[in-house]
Amino acid sequence: MSRKSILAVMFVAAGLMGAGAVAQAAGSTTVGVTPAYYEGDYGTPSTTQIYYLPFYIKYRRDNLTLKATVPLLSVHSTGAILSGGTVVGSRGATTSTTESGLGDIWLEGRYRIRGIGTAPDILPYAKIKLGTASRSSGLGTGENDYEGGVGFEWSVGTTVFPFADVGYRIVGSAPGLVLQNMATYDGGASVEMNRQNFLTGMFASHQSEQPGFPGAADAIVAWNYYPQPGHGLQVYFDKGLSNGSPNWGVGVGLERPF
Repeated sequence: MSRKSILAVMFVAAGLMGAGAVAQAAGSTTVGVTPAYYEGDYGTPSTTQIYYLPFYIKYRRDNLTLKATVPLLSVHSTGAILSGGTVVGSRGATTSTTESGLGDIWLEGRYRIRGIGTAPDILPYAKIKLGTASRSSGLGTGENDYEGGVGFEWSVGTTVFPFADVGYRIVGSAPGLVLQNMATYDGGASVEMNRQNFLTGMFASHQSEQPGFPGAADAIVAWNYYPQPGHGLQVYFDKGLSNGSPNWGVGVGLERPF
């Protein structure tokens, strides 16, 4: 599979990403769902359990990719505060409760600038996190966030596809919370085992959104299976590497043409 037919697929769940590679035709629309579970203390005194169920629709036309993600959340915690599906702090509660509802909606656009020869493809991107999750329930901050950045994709031979993303997120100011803007970054590589199976390893991280809390750092391993273009299955495992990450997480993704 040549680099010109590779599209990096990022499943975003609770701030963590699994990646694979898939060939798609220009002008394609796909829908998908990526249920996931994460557990850890995220730098707080108690354990938080997150059930994350994002549905998305993605449209690709030539070099442009547009994506909208609408998630549902269920969170069992002692006063955790989430933003974009990941823990950003604590409300200081003393009893554990379970809160469920709509999460923060994400809108994303990427444009691929094709590299020449051994040069990487360059993918500038923009994201908007709409503050649709309930602030009173701790599922969100109630504010919009805005992120811009750039991605890079290479090919090493015909079967290894390294990638990296670097971005900066402007965090919405939420009353009663002291939040800060943050850098985001990830990198890794997908390996084509055969035309239908890919293995991916990656590191993903971002700075803390709330002063005094640790940033996130995670190692993710994913397997992607593509029986035909536009149809995909992904299974991934996450291992947190910092106090700002979950101790562990698992997820599965399904994608098909619409």
